[in-house]
Amino acid sequence: MGELLKAVLLGVVQGITEWLPVSSTAHLLLVDQFLQVGLSARAKELFFIVIQLASILAIVILYWSTLWPFGAKKGSAVKRSTWVLWLKIIIATIPAAVVGYLLDDYMDAHLQRWTVIASALFCYGVIYIFLEKGPLGKAKRRVTSLDAIGYGDAVLLGFFQTLALVPGTSRSGSTILGGIILGLDRGVAAQFSFFMAIPVMVGASALKLIKLGFSYTAMEWLIIAVASITSFAVSMLVVKALIGYVKSHDFSIFGVYRILLSIAIAAFFIF
Repeated sequence: MGELLKAVLLGVVQGITEWLPVSSTAHLLLVDQFLQVGLSARAKELFFIVIQLASILAIVILYWSTLWPFGAKKGSAVKRSTWVLWLKIIIATIPAAVVGYLLDDYMDAHLQRWTVIASALFCYGVIYIFLEKGPLGKAKRRVTSLDAIGYGDAVLLGFFQTLALVPGTSRSGSTILGGIILGLDRGVAAQFSFFMAIPVMVGASALKLIKLGFSYTAMEWLIIAVASITSFAVSMLVVKALIGYVKSHDFSIFGVYRILLSIAIAAFFIF
């Protein structure tokens, strides 16, 4: 029961931090230091992959009508618009997919360190505050709907997403930050960031699953299942809340939080 409670807590952390621009990797690293869930090294690696997939499933469910191009009630123009949206999502996925495939092993070996994570948290936190409180954050938004995102915007957002391959940057944080710089409405940037996560996370997870295999104990699978269900449910709530929040708030609060978290992580590992 203790291990299952740890799984629930990690699922809650994943479900909250995957979609907020605060780095789920940093939070899971810190929480795991205290909880130490009872999994083998390979099972723990699989654990973090599968609970991310559960978060992605929440996006698919929440935005099914937007993402599914075959709805019987959709007219030809709406279906065409959905296919165009998917084309933009795929275009935005290519940079991170290529870089991630080439550097996956290197990043696991050299970048999964608290110093890298804390530094990325701090730097992005400062940038968030600077952008949101500066002229760019107050400027009129150039793109105010998903349909208005251009192919050039998709390419540039894809390159911003590659920055998230560095632990501690946050995938949603990188793409939302890029969206603000490119002139996207915050809500639109957040939604497109969610959609970009689908092919990237599914592809990265499939690659990891092939490497890790499926040979684990029944208890390990149960822990993974409990955390995944929790991650899915919490993600559903957090995504809805974030979209509501950005309608009347900027992201500077997350910048402050990232700076404080980076200091906490540094203090924890140093002292």
